[in-house]
Amino acid sequence: MAVRSKPAGAARNEPVTASAEPEVPRAAYTIKEFCAAHRISVPMYFKLREAGLGPREMRALRKVTISVEAAADWRREREKGATVTTEGGQS
Repeated sequence: MAVRSKPAGAARNEPVTASAEPEVPRAAYTIKEFCAAHRISVPMYFKLREAGLGPREMRALRKVTISVEAAADWRREREKGATVTTEGGQS
């Protein structure tokens, strides 16, 4: 039986696996993943959604996901909303 050596830094109990399939690029986030990626809490997500400020969602039965494109659009919209105009000489 051949013994495979583990790469440097591998944990003792982690199995060594060689993936024959390439990693699939992310196409969508779950609500929890979206919140983690955008550093907001899940309750804040639902507050934003209730206020009409949440990202576009895709629904399949009870599963809700946010596409990568919808997340990018949401970030752009939030950036636009954060832009403060200075009228009347105020800074």
